[in-house]
Amino acid sequence: MGSLTGRPRKRLSQKQLRELLRAARRQQARKARVGRRRLQRIHDQLPKQVRTIFDPLEPAFSRPIHRRFVLLALAAILTLGGRTITNLLRVLGILAPGHPSSYHRVFSRDRWSLSPLARRYVAAVLARFVPSGTILLAGDDTVTEHPGPHVYGKGRHRDPVRSTHTYTAFRWGHKWVVLTVLVPVPWATRRWALPLLVALYRPKEENLKRGQRHKTPAQLLGQMVRILKRWFPDRSFVVTADGNYASHELAELAARTPRKWTLVSLFYPGANLVEPPPPYSGMGRPRIKGKDLPSPAQVVEKTTQRQTLVVAWYGGGRRRVEVVTGTGLWYKSGRPLVNLRWVFVHDLSGTHRDEYFFTTDATMSVRSLIETYTGRWNIETTFEEVRSYLRVQTTRGWSRDTVLRVGPCLLGLYTIVAWLYAELPGRWSRVRVVDWTGKRDVTFSDAITAVRRWLWLEWVWAIPGHRDAFQKLKPGLRQILLNGLAPAA
Repeated sequence: MGSLTGRPRKRLSQKQLRELLRAARRQQARKARVGRRRLQRIHDQLPKQVRTIFDPLEPAFSRPIHRRFVLLALAAILTLGGRTITNLLRVLGILAPGHPSSYHRVFSRDRWSLSPLARRYVAAVLARFVPSGTILLAGDDTVTEHPGPHVYGKGRHRDPVRSTHTYTAFRWGHKWVVLTVLVPVPWATRRWALPLLVALYRPKEENLKRGQRHKTPAQLLGQMVRILKRWFPDRSFVVTADGNYASHELAELAARTPRKWTLVSLFYPGANLVEPPPPYSGMGRPRIKGKDLPSPAQVVEKTTQRQTLVVAWYGGGRRRVEVVTGTGLWYKSGRPLVNLRWVFVHDLSGTHRDEYFFTTDATMSVRSLIETYTGRWNIETTFEEVRSYLRVQTTRGWSRDTVLRVGPCLLGLYTIVAWLYAELPGRWSRVRVVDWTGKRDVTFSDAITAVRRWLWLEWVWAIPGHRDAFQKLKPGLRQILLNGLAPAA
């Protein structure tokens, strides 16, 4: 049967096929060079504040990947919808030159490592917010929903937000162990918890299936603290975490290097406390512990006169409390003794339950111990704001590299937004989009809205070719357009 055109198709020789292939490759290389030049021009037009933050991260990537990474990060700030690559490219439009697949490959296939990126990122953040002195850290875990049959690292985790004392809610997704730095900011009375390092907790069943050693959340937190100690050997750290991380193993790890880092967490009323072991008598096995001490609950029950203090409390307020304190060596069978100070706290207002805190620094004052732990609550605020404003649960990547890269980068974007807000000119940082009676502090919703509007005006609409069209609009119409693109978060 003849062809529809009536003409037989001419067969190409091997030489002609090679020439066509060379021509296609030359055309592809030419397009790639044009795309890289356009990427560089767009990068050169970025505001100085953006380049100050992202340029120190460039050695962790090749140059084209770094340029695309910066564009995707800015698009993740500007977008109002889900944080999928496709949605980010819709926001960028012509500001994202090249084929869309080149941006999808940044997180799924391109060759770069999170470890060098994390080291440069942490060094830049600490140099900006905590250039000297002791670094106050807070660690906790959060669950992001990500269902699907082929999602890497997915598990069935307890959801602490929806669970109650009588009902346990579970969620299919990822459990991230996050280590944040607590920094004072001039626009708020409370410290902000800025994410530094993130580790994915994998269920025990998946680790057994893959032949990998299982690590608990407390072990992952200890591993991240050891990484910071290795990266910054001349700095000291104070790490605070909730009761899920109040393990003897983590306290023992802190006690090994007491001058480098200190652990502050919840304590157990019936903890096994002992005295130091007596000197070796020369006969038999040496004793590993001394006489048993009363447990914290027993000491509190026998104490009739309690000390009264006014301390910083959860959420940045002040609270009048009664305290009872003591010291001792925490004993666990088969493990070394851990020297610590414990504190019992009773809220005199009656709105908060009684709690026991402890620290591996026995010389820490009672007031400092209480205020250090209550300052940990800021990490819970960070988790809520990351879910609400950065939509960390809307990612749809399922492969190993995508999961391990996108989650930590979105959490780190919270720090980038806070850093950009700190660098904004005064006329931008003074604007508070949403206000109410009694509001004194700038919230993260104010910060991200101000950063979005600044990026639209000082970057997108300031690019040659965009500026002239925007200047032709009347001021009222410009404000309406800006409110639509960057509404109050």
